Amino acid sequence: MNTTVILIEMAAFAALFTVIILCTYRGNGKHSAGAIHNYPPDIQEEYFRTHERVEVSYRSKKVLLTKGFGLLFFTAVLLGCALLAGAADFRQGFWLTFGLMAWIGVYDTFFLDWVLFANLPMFRLEGTEHMDKAYHQKWFHVKGMLFPGIVFALIPALLVGLLVTAIR
Repeated sequence: MNTTVILIEMAAFAALFTVIILCTYRGNGKHSAGAIHNYPPDIQEEYFRTHERVEVSYRSKKVLLTKGFGLLFFTAVLLGCALLAGAADFRQGFWLTFGLMAWIGVYDTFFLDWVLFANLPMFRLEGTEHMDKAYHQKWFHVKGMLFPGIVFALIPALLVGLLVTAIR
């Protein structure tokens, strides 16, 4: 596989992921169940004191649909990445995809969550603007990256590995 292509894909994937996050959290998007689900529990509780409570657990239909659509979308994007990088079999497709998903998990946690989410007002839910310490909960984001993040990384990795095998 081509290392230069993989490095370019890493940068492009981070840019695409950032655009998706910024678009999702613009305006009223941050008030959707799929978005609120990503906030620490104490921020959710404070928000729901003054706003209509929506189901934000992993079992809720809206969260499952949001996460499911994301997995399918990223599977398609990562299949293109694997093919472009020259993945020739299941193993290469799987590991490239898993590596790109792990990369995006690290990027999301250490840059988007720790820097942007914690500091930009656009991510603050109404009524929680005063909860600066809650928005800077680093461990919450690390735990999310590790679990369920690793599980979410395995799903597109398996799918891309199988699709690369079928295509090649």
